[in-house]
Amino acid sequence: MRRRTAAPAALALLAALTLGGCSDDAREPGADHRGHGSSSADAPADDAEANEADVMFATMMIPHHEQAIEMSDLVLAKDAIDPEVRALAEEIEQAQAPEIEQLRGWLADWDAPTADASHGGGHGAGMMDEQDMAALEDAEGDRASRLFLEQMIEHHEGAIDMARSEVADGRHPDAVGLAGSIVATQLLEIERMNDLLEQS
Repeated sequence: MRRRTAAPAALALLAALTLGGCSDDAREPGADHRGHGSSSADAPADDAEANEADVMFATMMIPHHEQAIEMSDLVLAKDAIDPEVRALAEEIEQAQAPEIEQLRGWLADWDAPTADASHGGGHGAGMMDEQDMAALEDAEGDRASRLFLEQMIEHHEGAIDMARSEVADGRHPDAVGLAGSIVATQLLEIERMNDLLEQS
């Protein structure tokens, strides 16, 4: 499989959303900053308050990211996986593990319950069910590579829907910024995964 360069339009979207989402840290002075790192004194006081959409975004995205890492772990533990698929799985892990910690930090800052590790039992928000995960665990070689791509595309589409809701309805600037970054990054990864499927 060959990796095709991402489309210029998608890269432009990534730049726009990332720049749009990079705002000053909106938490109280002296708080443990887990966001993008600016002083909370630079932001209006009302921006420091997370709304229901922010809490829902963080609460739902944590188990969603956890399952993406679990899927990546399954593939990385196998032999004869396409190198491009292996590289993608590693990148997903490296990107999403720190985001989980950031999301957990925000929930703590907002005095909101921390999401548990349960993945539920269905396909809500692109989540894989137990049968899907078992199929990925049992697959080998090219079949495993292809199944991972097919499942992760669906998984990413669910994350993008969740992140777009946060961009539209969230208040906390760092959470909205992360959501915009997730949309842009995962759109590019979906394009990349579709290319790999076409070439397989």
